[in-house]
Amino acid sequence: MIQDADAILKQLQQRQFQPVYFLQGEEPYYIDVVADLIEKTALAEHERSFNQVVVYGKDVDVTAILGQAKRFPMMAERSIVIVKEAQTVADLEQERSWPFLEAYLKNPLPSTVLVFCYKHKTLDSRKKLGKLLAGKDSPAVLMTSKKLYDNQVPQWLTANVRSRGQQITGQATAMLAEYIGADLGRLANEVDKLVLNLKPGQPIDEELVQRLVGISKDYNIFELQKALVQRDVLKANRILAYFAANPKANPLIPNLTLMFNFFTRLLVLHQAGANPPDGVFKSMGIMNSFAQKEYQQALRVYPPERVVGLIHSIRRADAQSKGIESGSMDDAEILRELVWLILHNVPAGVLE
Repeated sequence: MIQDADAILKQLQQRQFQPVYFLQGEEPYYIDVVADLIEKTALAEHERSFNQVVVYGKDVDVTAILGQAKRFPMMAERSIVIVKEAQTVADLEQERSWPFLEAYLKNPLPSTVLVFCYKHKTLDSRKKLGKLLAGKDSPAVLMTSKKLYDNQVPQWLTANVRSRGQQITGQATAMLAEYIGADLGRLANEVDKLVLNLKPGQPIDEELVQRLVGISKDYNIFELQKALVQRDVLKANRILAYFAANPKANPLIPNLTLMFNFFTRLLVLHQAGANPPDGVFKSMGIMNSFAQKEYQQALRVYPPERVVGLIHSIRRADAQSKGIESGSMDDAEILRELVWLILHNVPAGVLE
């Protein structure tokens, strides 16, 4: 049977366990969350030493996994078998193993909870194993964890914070979403750290994010972005000098990614007219009013044809960061040249 993470987590919290879980997908966060909850709640602590087995895919084959699953529990209601990195089980997707898997899936040991953590990919739904797991009559639970799009991250982040009984400001949400992106595991870890440092009644705000997530208050990619929109050459050069002096804290590739995201969103907003409606901003994950005002200002500063050229310049800088046509330029020089091109209207083709 196919279920999503929320439905599975709700059942687990009510101590409703199924005999087999196959957790797959490109986003490992929910796979870990479900497997960790089973590991922590299915057995009492004193029952785990005899009844809980955790193996890694590269160390086992299907026969060994099913051998563990067929063992009866000792002085406990159930036993748990968790296969981490199940995508590395050598014979899991080989047809010669399917009859054994099919036999177990059709008649699993009721006292065993068998969990496959199959990360960064999914089974071929056209093949027999994929069809068997997805079948309505299958005793196995199949969960597919998909990566979020960038514009879905702010909403996920806000919901995650609220699920912990806390609040987060729009500016802090935008900063975390932009700085970390759709890496849900890392986002959740940063939220853990932020929540631990909150005072009663205090929301997660921009200042707390800057202090605890390692973003300099005055010298970060968001302030550089703001300087570019305001065409503040002095401020931009001060930030570039700080980046050059602190390269490990300000790596080039993530900064180029954030700049690329900013200008591609700006190009989409241009297509919505001079004053895009609020719904267009929200559909792109630009939720708070401060970020919307910055984009509105950027729409006036950078016309569509200029934005297209800047996106090309950012792509060129990315290629240079990988050693393509960069000569002896280091990362600081690549970024400095890119910022100069953004602040000065260089005719197309000059650098070709």
